[in-house]
Amino acid sequence: MKGKRALKRFLLLASLLGVAWGVWQRELVGYGWSQARGQLRVLRQVRPLAEVMADPSFPDSLKGRLRLIGEIRRYAVDSLGITDSESYTTVYDQRGKPILWVVTASEPYRLVAKEWKFPLLGTFSYKGFFDYDRCLKAERELKAQGYDTEISEVSAWSTLGWFRDPILSSMLYRSEGSLASLIIHELTHGTLFVKDNLEYNENLADFVGDYGALRFLARQYGTDSPPYRRYLDRKAYQDRYYRHVLRGARQLDSLYAAFRPGLAEARKNRLKKNLIREIVETMDTLSGTGRKRTPVSDSLLPNNAFFIGYQTYRKRQNAFEQEFRTRFGSNFPRYLAYLKKRYPSL
Repeated sequence: MKGKRALKRFLLLASLLGVAWGVWQRELVGYGWSQARGQLRVLRQVRPLAEVMADPSFPDSLKGRLRLIGEIRRYAVDSLGITDSESYTTVYDQRGKPILWVVTASEPYRLVAKEWKFPLLGTFSYKGFFDYDRCLKAERELKAQGYDTEISEVSAWSTLGWFRDPILSSMLYRSEGSLASLIIHELTHGTLFVKDNLEYNENLADFVGDYGALRFLARQYGTDSPPYRRYLDRKAYQDRYYRHVLRGARQLDSLYAAFRPGLAEARKNRLKKNLIREIVETMDTLSGTGRKRTPVSDSLLPNNAFFIGYQTYRKRQNAFEQEFRTRFGSNFPRYLAYLKKRYPSL
């Protein structure tokens, strides 16, 4: 009897603590419940890959893309050392609609991201939403607090191996190289994800995605093939674009550091806007066509949140590339094994 009473008291105390925590963290609990519902809605509506492949109404051209994803997955596991999983063995039909958005926020006069902390996962410099209205509401609240903000659609996400991540129907319209990079990027998250270090995780996944995509295309089609050449050309342009944006971020950092105490906000905004306009308008020179600058209206100018996004994903690319080539002789499975041992994943 004493044992039963003790158990009842423990369960009652645990329940009261749970309710108290829920009230204290009601915003986090509400957000978590909304995200869980969104994720479960997707998982309930997926179709097994074998079922889709056997469906005579599903276009043959898209079935070819599904087979290609299977080949990308196998290459990532067998040749790169990516951890095997059941991700990308089901298909979710988006019906032409986005299903996930993220909001990013930055301080107005420093390239410092607003961060959100989540149990188990750690700290993130963006917040995702399956509900677009909730995302808009969160952005309005951030703007009211003085943050620069940006909302972006998400083309894929990883549940870090906790669920079977589906193939999204929008993926099937990507080029071979873009598809390979995306799949390998997300599989990398399921292989190695360091808590409280989003910049490291995203830079690593982008590095692995780019490296793996080029190697896969070379093996699958050959280095003289249109898919390989298209991806190489696209990557060369994107690398120039990323360098330009990151150089612009450094210029903004220098500008903000030079703001003297007491400088009028209108003056700070004018200097900030002029520099961002210069960064955006000089992007025309990246294509090598010799086109003149295209004037950009104030309403179309990005803000600090735009630059934060590129820092999160691309700032450390050269460090990974150098370590991979100099310390590991471009042996990728050995490099990834080292990273997995050095940085225990979630």
